[in-house]
Amino acid sequence: MEKLDPKEVIKGFEELTKNAGVVQEEILKKILEENCEAEYLQETALNGRTDAESFKECIPLATHSDLEPYIQRIIDGDSSPILTGKSIPTISLSSGTTQGKRKFVPFNDQLFDNIVQLSNTSFAYRNREFPVQNGKALVFIYSSRQFKTEGGLLAGTLTTNVYCHPKYSGLMKGMQTQSSSPDEVIFGPDFHQSLYCHLLCGLLHYNEVQFVSSTFAHSLVQAFQTFELIWEGLCSDIRDGILSERVTDPCIRAAMSKLLKPNPKLADMIYKKCSSLSEWYGLIPELFPNAKYVYGIMTGSMEPYVKQLRRYAGWLPLVCADYGSSEGFVGVNVNPRSPPETATFAVLPNIGYFEFIPLNEDMNGGFEPKPVGLTEVKVGEEYEIIITTFGGLYRYRLGDAVKVMGFYNATPELKFLCRQNLMLSINVDKNTEKDLQLAVEEASKLLEAEKVDLIDFTSHVDVSKDPGHYVIFWELSGDADENVLNECCNCLDQSFADAGYVSSRTMGTIGPLELRILRRGTFHKLLLHSLSMGTTLNQYKTPRCVGLATSQCYNCV
Repeated sequence: MEKLDPKEVIKGFEELTKNAGVVQEEILKKILEENCEAEYLQETALNGRTDAESFKECIPLATHSDLEPYIQRIIDGDSSPILTGKSIPTISLSSGTTQGKRKFVPFNDQLFDNIVQLSNTSFAYRNREFPVQNGKALVFIYSSRQFKTEGGLLAGTLTTNVYCHPKYSGLMKGMQTQSSSPDEVIFGPDFHQSLYCHLLCGLLHYNEVQFVSSTFAHSLVQAFQTFELIWEGLCSDIRDGILSERVTDPCIRAAMSKLLKPNPKLADMIYKKCSSLSEWYGLIPELFPNAKYVYGIMTGSMEPYVKQLRRYAGWLPLVCADYGSSEGFVGVNVNPRSPPETATFAVLPNIGYFEFIPLNEDMNGGFEPKPVGLTEVKVGEEYEIIITTFGGLYRYRLGDAVKVMGFYNATPELKFLCRQNLMLSINVDKNTEKDLQLAVEEASKLLEAEKVDLIDFTSHVDVSKDPGHYVIFWELSGDADENVLNECCNCLDQSFADAGYVSSRTMGTIGPLELRILRRGTFHKLLLHSLSMGTTLNQYKTPRCVGLATSQCYNCV
């Protein structure tokens, strides 16, 4: 395969986005024509029509629970045209960390091609700003093995399904950069062993690493927090050319033996760099002097980790990865120099059909506002995204709230706000994931004088007693003064600006907020539990709402 030509990719994207409205009509027509025999569409009054008006009139808005019975039949081996005209060959599994339950989503060749297009477009715009050539990327990627469902379908995480796709090896040959880690590390059975070897491989290729990336900012922070603890062991492996006994998988050990040779000079250089760093600031560019940026998803639930990631990245730019989910991809970051806090995503108009439900319009007679098309959205307005994909999702409510920040040619540029269904609510109060994040950010500023960092956080709605109240869980890097923590608790309570919450607190129908300080390492245990349930580190997101746990409590006054 020829090397990817970024200029040609950008040229193609420019043409698509200039004609976004026409492209959307063509994509909807193609999706409906290809899947006209699907049972899901046959059950409606669409009758083979492919125009947008008929589609919206005949096809209802759907959630995953609406499609679950159809997907379950596919999983069980029913190869008839259920959601798509052709049988579904593969199933993707979501992480389950958003709603506490893993979702099964159809995956096929068209969706793979969509991911390739989005990846190529994203790389083209990044490469225009931060040119890389024939180097390596330190990619903290963790892929499980595919398995077969009871009905005989291949299943795995989205990352696994992409890596195992027949076209993937050819795709990699066309990329400008290669992973510094061999496949045996990426597909390792234990993420601790894979992480250790990812770090080791990066150090062995330190001069060739052009950028550092992972799916989520959390994974990057977790990787370099681990480095702080094990760097001397890594230096020892490099000095002696012998892999640590902590790596026990024979396939990984065999692959690493081909890379690892005694190199005392490199080990001494790394040891000297690590010994001289103050609080590990700028660790990434110190270790990898030719790295040009750090890349990963840094919006939404990943935004709280940006501060920690900046400490490791030092002066290197943080580039926010593109916008998508297990159900389908949405947009690409065409402004890679924008900091994560202001990142926007230009919608790819040919990877699916998009609609948007206005979020700030008053309900007319109790009915939800009517969805609008891709080119009909208004700058400054907030919407919930609806997608129709080549994978059999029709008018699927993605559950994401976004804000239109502008247009790239004729396609909107979206800022991700939050997940709609992640909401703290007891009666009339409605506080979203973003509201929680802002409250935590404000309150955690009080920890600065204590020189204590907030490691992670989550929340719980406790209605075991009347009145119910919010519980916020914090894990801290050290001990903080009790008076300061009481101030943090009051600040949290006062930072929820939702009118329903404020009035309910005033009237006493919602009780005082609790701040609970967790034992150190609690969130790591939560991660390990999620991994034991089948989630991969690529997918993991700290759940922002959980059940109760034993902890030290602080009550607001």
